[in-house]
Amino acid sequence: MEGAMNFRQFLLFAGCLLWSIVATADWYTNEQAIMGTVIRTELWSDDPLTAGEAIRLVNEEMHRIDRLMSTYKPDSEISRVNRDAAEKPVRISAELLDLLARGIEMSRLSGGAFDITYASIGQLYDYRAGVRPDEQQIAAALPAIDYRFVELDLDECTVFFSRHGVRIDLGGIAKGYAVERGVGILRAQGIEHGLISAGGDSRILGDRRGAPWIVGVRDPRNSDRVIARLPLIDEAISTSGDYERFFEEDGVRYHHIISPATGHSVSEVRSVTIIGPDATMTDGLATSVFVMGLEDGLRLIDSLDDFEAVIVDRHGALHRSGGFLPPQQ
Repeated sequence: MEGAMNFRQFLLFAGCLLWSIVATADWYTNEQAIMGTVIRTELWSDDPLTAGEAIRLVNEEMHRIDRLMSTYKPDSEISRVNRDAAEKPVRISAELLDLLARGIEMSRLSGGAFDITYASIGQLYDYRAGVRPDEQQIAAALPAIDYRFVELDLDECTVFFSRHGVRIDLGGIAKGYAVERGVGILRAQGIEHGLISAGGDSRILGDRRGAPWIVGVRDPRNSDRVIARLPLIDEAISTSGDYERFFEEDGVRYHHIISPATGHSVSEVRSVTIIGPDATMTDGLATSVFVMGLEDGLRLIDSLDDFEAVIVDRHGALHRSGGFLPPQQ
């Protein structure tokens, strides 16, 4: 992959969130709780008013996307789709139609490892409460998981579910889409150096004023340990890990990355980090590769131009895709 590669280590921001803009010299940083995670915006500007306006617009966009795509908000557009699309075609915004189309294309690319209809089973897990579906519940919900049940009419701008019980969730690409949109806003405001992160998804704009951004890949079993450091410039990076939302029961880790084929949490790898030019794609590919597993996942990434992967397998060993330069240790 040409140029420096980019992945922003997902940091768990403890303590009080910074609701006001914090400036150090000409670097401005802001953190807010949006989309069920911490949205962090960091940018360079020689004008504090420009910096403040850029950050305000980024946070406003994150709230807008959350209102559009959150399955936890009953009045969101995607919640309306889940309520009505099995009964009749539902007219939706061009933005949501495009993102659903991208999700379906990711499903085709990954051979179904990525599937926006996984929510038909995903909704049965509660990781905070340590609740999981039993085998009977999984067997009942599994037939509704198939991206081909989601029928899009690009001319009429509608979506229809060809089977009852189908439920969609864009959690596998929505945060990547959001940070990509955020960086577009920074560019439009004249910002040339910055970073926006949302959970495990980050988008870097430019370099860090003459030097690359150094991003760490965390150890999936030790949040204080970094197992690789990557110098990155103008890249997107996304990580999917089995440590983000999980609980353990009888020595088994149940986490939020679910195989559409089985309805169970995937266990072949611990984390997948994808680097590339577009955060929507890196987000979807991180989930895809996690579900596909080490060999098939690396084969997929090696077939794509401009995307690379760092994978930690179930034993804790580090693997890289073929075009990846050796990371700094």
